[in-house]
Amino acid sequence: MKVEIRAARPADADAIARIYNQGIEEREATFETRFRTAKEIEGSITEAGDRPFLVAHARDREPVGWARLGEYSPRSCYAGIGEASVYIDSAARGQGLGRQLLEALSHEAELRGYWKIVGLLFPTNAASLGLIRACDFREVGLHKRHGKLDGRWRDVMVVELLLPDRKRVFTPRQERA
Repeated sequence: MKVEIRAARPADADAIARIYNQGIEEREATFETRFRTAKEIEGSITEAGDRPFLVAHARDREPVGWARLGEYSPRSCYAGIGEASVYIDSAARGQGLGRQLLEALSHEAELRGYWKIVGLLFPTNAASLGLIRACDFREVGLHKRHGKLDGRWRDVMVVELLLPDRKRVFTPRQERA
């Protein structure tokens, strides 16, 4: 599928919420169980600040996928590490959109001086496993019984992608309590 990838805007919140809620409902991509509203997503877009939050959309159509780089840790020593999230509309899966979004997200992270992207995924999520392997992420380890989803223990795989060094030094942010 030919798509354009651009920064998410508040006007995309309805589509992003719909796509994220599909992932919540399917129970293979997140521990979250509460559906998100467009207003909550709009807040997330606004709060992203300098962290990339991207959408993929076909020309003149609403987004069919999104990717964002969330904060890995509030500690300043980890300021150049971001946690990736990628979600694709169920009707648009299997067409390479996840790879396009993750590659664009990695590029944007590199331009901003990030040195690493991490991901947390359920090892039973075949689509996510295929995506991270196609994008050269390294499997770091497995958290056994990391959390319960619908009363059942779930393991979580940790993956990472080291980005080329752009020689940018992050301005340390205030440590949070």
